[in-house]
Amino acid sequence: MMLLLPPSEGKTPAPDGAAPLDLNALAHPELTARREQVLSGLAKVSAQPGATSALGVSDGLADEVARNTALREAPAARAAEVYTGVLYAAAGLATLPDGAARRAQESVLTFSGLWGVVAPGDRIPAYRLSMGVGLPDVGRLATFWKPALTEVLDARAAGDVVVDCRSATYVAAWRPRTTGAAAAEWVEVRVLRETDGKRTVVSHNAKHTRGVLAGHLLRREAEARTSEDVLKAAQELVGSVMLTEIGSGKDQTLIEANLLDGKPRGPRTLELVLA
Repeated sequence: MMLLLPPSEGKTPAPDGAAPLDLNALAHPELTARREQVLSGLAKVSAQPGATSALGVSDGLADEVARNTALREAPAARAAEVYTGVLYAAAGLATLPDGAARRAQESVLTFSGLWGVVAPGDRIPAYRLSMGVGLPDVGRLATFWKPALTEVLDARAAGDVVVDCRSATYVAAWRPRTTGAAAAEWVEVRVLRETDGKRTVVSHNAKHTRGVLAGHLLRREAEARTSEDVLKAAQELVGSVMLTEIGSGKDQTLIEANLLDGKPRGPRTLELVLA
């Protein structure tokens, strides 16, 4: 199984005094030269006036952008501890038991505008950069990363099942092949909400639900090896409360999980229905 995650927007810095980044120790060292290039371009942009605008973030995040100028010397921690958004909290990626943590290290890849991809145990500093940004001498990051990630990940995914919890911005950087010698079973995860018999796509709570699924896939005894295995794992969660809405206090329960065929060369869709 390959489990693809987006990065969290917010990131928790490593403790002061922690060892800094070692680029050569990150997963897929074939990407090191490109990581060097993005690091340099990001530091340059982040040091200039108007850096927040160039990186597409609010002025309130100026301190986080300024931190981008010294990432090579900044303290680093495991990616599972640096990424601390809703999906990661729901998955419990930083606190997995030993067996599940080993599975995560082997199967989970977080896509990143800065690193390309990282594994949960890779030590990285906190940074601010989206895959949708363009940098001088680098260009649009999804376009920059696509050829390198295609070369590295096509071979890794061949014959495996790829569970995709990414947003469209990160899908643009690599799309698994579903035909030919490097074909994989590609399964995207979509979350729906049923209200008064009508189903609509969920955006606000989708990250949390995908995180719950990701954590379950990592903790369950049998590893998912096919798309049908992924469906079975999701169906094991039917009847479980996925989250409790802030404000209303209403529980959102998973009532159904379905696996739908997609377009040629596209993914199958795992639909998770909440009510």
